[in-house]
Amino acid sequence: MGAALLLAIIAGAWGWWDLRQWRPSKLEFPMQGVEVSGADGTVDFRALKATGANFVYLDASASAFARDPAFAKNVEDARAAKLQVGAVHKYDPCQPAESQAANFVTVVPRDRKLLPPAVDLDLLADECPVKVTDAGVESELMTFINQIETHTGKPTILKISSAFENRYHLASAIDRNIWLVRTRFQPDYAGRPWTLWSASTMFTSEAAEGPLNWVVVQR
Repeated sequence: MGAALLLAIIAGAWGWWDLRQWRPSKLEFPMQGVEVSGADGTVDFRALKATGANFVYLDASASAFARDPAFAKNVEDARAAKLQVGAVHKYDPCQPAESQAANFVTVVPRDRKLLPPAVDLDLLADECPVKVTDAGVESELMTFINQIETHTGKPTILKISSAFENRYHLASAIDRNIWLVRTRFQPDYAGRPWTLWSASTMFTSEAAEGPLNWVVVQR
């Protein structure tokens, strides 16, 4: 039993270490990059480029009021490193769509060089102070999407967590490219092909002090 326990510990440690180094093959997914949030601290975008990243999605705003104060500088630094750049908004179904759109457009400039905006759909409406129906979540989300697309001039990418999709089933209801999340194994919970995949939230390199969210693009 002692030997079996030791082997299990070794296997677990190796698996943890392997996940910190693992990325999908560049041969299968030539376009790869990262998502960076304010919680990631200072990121060396040149080191990211050297690691093999082609693009970076930067968290820009969240809900109706929260903003990443480092967004503008991160855009500048990422472009200096020759990375393509996109912006992410963390959507809050408890807050009005128009207020959230106003927050996003205040942070994210009208810039044709930016990648299509992404909206992070993970929070559920179950704990909202004022009840929001499932139909209301979809309706408000479409209002938000329409307003930020008017601002950016590009179709929005829906970054949908499995919990959000299981609750609202919006991947099939809203005709936009989707961004799914699943460590190591390709996700299929949306019921249709994905465009972006968060393949690892544990990737480590000299580019940042902590692990980064590694993302690949479907050809």
